[in-house]
Amino acid sequence: MTWSRNVLAAVLILGCTTYVYFLYIQPSVHNCSSDGRLFAHYTSVVREQTPKKPLLLIWAIPLNIKFDFNDCKKYYNISSCDLTYNRSLYQQADAVMFYQKNIRSVAHMPQESRPQRQKWIWYNVESPSNTLKLPGINNIFNLTLSYRRDADIIARYDVVIKDEPDDHFVLPKKDRLVCWMVSNMWTAGSRVRTAYYKELTKHIKVDVFGLGFSVPLPAERYYPMMQSCKFYLAFENSAHKDYITEKMNGPLSSGTVPIVLGMPRDNYEEFMPGDSFIHVNDFPDAKAMAQYLLELDKNDDKYMKYFAWRRFYTATPHLLTTKNEFTQPTCLACNHISRDNRYSVVHNLYGWYHSSR
Repeated sequence: MTWSRNVLAAVLILGCTTYVYFLYIQPSVHNCSSDGRLFAHYTSVVREQTPKKPLLLIWAIPLNIKFDFNDCKKYYNISSCDLTYNRSLYQQADAVMFYQKNIRSVAHMPQESRPQRQKWIWYNVESPSNTLKLPGINNIFNLTLSYRRDADIIARYDVVIKDEPDDHFVLPKKDRLVCWMVSNMWTAGSRVRTAYYKELTKHIKVDVFGLGFSVPLPAERYYPMMQSCKFYLAFENSAHKDYITEKMNGPLSSGTVPIVLGMPRDNYEEFMPGDSFIHVNDFPDAKAMAQYLLELDKNDDKYMKYFAWRRFYTATPHLLTTKNEFTQPTCLACNHISRDNRYSVVHNLYGWYHSSR
């Protein structure tokens, strides 16, 4: 009798379970696949939970050159914020970027009330020698964007460590000995490098390109030209802490030995291996430098030692066209504001920037 009751109870439980399945569960699956209402509700919830991207307003467009915002994703895999040139979105912007050379005075900056949560970014890639101190803007920025290592957002092309050592470097074909590309030779900051170049040419041939010598070089010919040279004069227009520009990145990424003039060797070695370049300070004068270059030209083994660093490090070519000149720094600013929510303020902006001469 007890056994019969247990069987009956089991049958009743199985029947109820089957009834509930067909009454409630089965119709739900059917509705989801037929009209998509459940799917639409789910995607709506997911969309609401997706965090909104911060908005970066480019207020002072660098030299009035606009670039394709999709280039941040294309070249640097950055898509973490939205970019705009539209000043009417000022109140909605999470950050506003100002290019130093485009700010003539505070009158060229926003005049309406500033949202308290909004960060202002001071963007400058010029050396202190070429940076004017504008009145009224010394204590209004939250972030600095510069080539300086102690800037909040660092815009430069660094040599980086490879994941694994690589012995596959092949030296490009060389048919020029020393090359230089320069657009400005006569400003106050350029006189030192111009004087050294003139002295050097008394002892060795230098192929020169650029507007400074009325021999313009199209962007598409830049890297082929660089690769064809054994040495390249990576002369900066002024000497300031960390002021080591794309003039250095070009030859390093092309398979050419840069000859540098600017800050002392120690500062250069903070950013690249010491055996990847030649410093003018390594020699008593330009004549001694020229003699050393001629010696290297005849000794392949000694010359190739300047590329030993490539087994462990790599240098990435920079973008060349004018429309891409400000792409990388802007994309880096975009990436920064998407992950940094700290409060910050820059006191004595020009005191900091002009502190290293």
